[in-house]
Amino acid sequence: MNDDSSRASAIGGPPAHRDRLPAETGATPAANGPRTGLGTGTRPGGALPDWCPSWAERLGDAYLSGTSCVFLAHGNVRDLVPLGPESATTTPAADPAAAFGTVGDFLAREVFGSWDVVLAYDVGKGLRPLAGSDPSRLRTMVQWLSERLGNASAWPREPDAALAAIDAILERNLTDPPEQRKKIAVFLDHAQYLVPDGDAASASRGTAGRLVRVVGWATNPLLRRVNVAIVLLAETMAEVHPRLVTNPAVTAIEVPLPDADERRRFALATARAVGVPVGQMDAVERMSKLSAGLTLESIRAIVTLSAREGTAPDGAEFGAKKKDLIERSCRGLIEFIQPRLTLDNVAGHEAAKARLEADAKAIRRGQLDAAPMGYLICGPVGTGKSFIAECYAGSVGIPCVELKNFRSKYVGETEGNLEHALGVLRSLGPVVVIIDEADAALGNRESGGDSGTSARVFSMIARQMGDTRYRGKIVWMLLTSRPDRLPIDLKRQGRAEVHIPLFYPHDQAEMEAMFQAMARKCRVKLAPGLPGQVDLELGLSGADIESIVLAARRKGLERAAAAAEEGRPAPGGDEIGDADFQEALTDFLPSAQGLEKEAQEIAAVLECTEKRFLPERWREAVSRPGGRADLQERMAELRDMAGT
Repeated sequence: MNDDSSRASAIGGPPAHRDRLPAETGATPAANGPRTGLGTGTRPGGALPDWCPSWAERLGDAYLSGTSCVFLAHGNVRDLVPLGPESATTTPAADPAAAFGTVGDFLAREVFGSWDVVLAYDVGKGLRPLAGSDPSRLRTMVQWLSERLGNASAWPREPDAALAAIDAILERNLTDPPEQRKKIAVFLDHAQYLVPDGDAASASRGTAGRLVRVVGWATNPLLRRVNVAIVLLAETMAEVHPRLVTNPAVTAIEVPLPDADERRRFALATARAVGVPVGQMDAVERMSKLSAGLTLESIRAIVTLSAREGTAPDGAEFGAKKKDLIERSCRGLIEFIQPRLTLDNVAGHEAAKARLEADAKAIRRGQLDAAPMGYLICGPVGTGKSFIAECYAGSVGIPCVELKNFRSKYVGETEGNLEHALGVLRSLGPVVVIIDEADAALGNRESGGDSGTSARVFSMIARQMGDTRYRGKIVWMLLTSRPDRLPIDLKRQGRAEVHIPLFYPHDQAEMEAMFQAMARKCRVKLAPGLPGQVDLELGLSGADIESIVLAARRKGLERAAAAAEEGRPAPGGDEIGDADFQEALTDFLPSAQGLEKEAQEIAAVLECTEKRFLPERWREAVSRPGGRADLQERMAELRDMAGT
């Protein structure tokens, strides 16, 4: 389709204008009730009635302002959405199946419900008109389309031919006299199969042709001045070609997971439909409040199953069902962690515990603006970074998830995985998100020969971490033993802003506390006086100490077994004696030694944001003049020796 100035003269007369109030222009409501339609907003300046989802309002505003005629709706586009106000679902005779529909149903019936032609296409079903449940409107559309495309059975199904047919329809509509032009909406579902992500230079002829055609619609000034809207639907933007996503003439609209009100409406309507007793409606409403992160389809499954089994929807098994549904919807990209311990169970690290406990109290009091956006927990291997993060989640009392490996070998899938996971996290809040080995998982600004995947992942994470609207709602905890390898953008204030270094036990009191904690974990007791003086130069980690306790325990069991064979009383019982302990300690060789351990310690010291987190010797090192510069020089020497 050409968009040059000669086209304007071919159309003739003054340019057509987009409808603002269809009722004023003679738009006829559909037979099955009044339609919403763009421009019928009840709020001042609003494009749609206030019961419509906020994402639809943004689409309507962008359309009526003339900003775009091409939209990319992404996110929760496979779920259900309400098709009317709440009053449509609260009457006894209301049919929940008719009160909620797909995104396509909503667009066709409510947003473009008064338009002349709503045409949908996907590679599976081909071209077809959408008229909701209005048969007369459907007949009118089919008749009009048949005059241009021929018999419906011959309408093209292949992508190139279908988009060419749509292009011909739009072009002819432009050349028709203004009074004969139709209001046309086009939905291109599963857009990732029409204009997939990839390098433009290596795209196939068909893909390039479709990309050029859709970009041409978006940038055509004539289409933006008449009643034409083209909506592409895709689950993630990352799967769609970047030339289209980043085009300023294309408006991307995120369809979020349902909010609390939508979940409540749908849960109650579904409960009434499946025969949940009236006495359990309060339980259904409580369940809806706890179901953040679930789709409406998932809520339908929970309510239906509880009705069939005769159990309360918010019963003890609800948490497990929710966890399973969200993990499956995220295809294993996130995993819920059930914190069973709190910061009271952490041995040592007193300054770190005090800071984390203070922040946890602020979140529990609802003072989210005082909570940090995130933490960087660093330190040598075996210092308990994962453990303290989980204990923090237990103290805060909010869900805790671990962001699993979202990287894929397929082009564009990594970004798509991360986009989906972030969308779920935004709907879950408040939530603690743990990313272990963050330096390897999050990438950096350098492309690194991966076609820019690392840079795009880094950009998506940094943008989400820096979104202060989610302060206290999404608490990031980046765990790494090499914080120096994390991009500085992720470590700055406003993102992972509190840097907490963890070290091996650095004095006898902390060493004793660590041994006692590991003994409790292993369900044994240390004999009075143990562990006694332990050489701090050994640099024992928490894992090392647990290994020593278990080795001493084994020696005690072997001694008891030998005594039983000889008919002697078994010594010790569940208590570790001094001889077994000293033998296990003397025999133990720490696994983490040398230059790498020193580099990890120095990296943690250099990243620390508060001196109180540091042991005395490191506090003195950074406090003396030139102390940090000396540590940086030593770090550079270690990198050179390690070749990193």
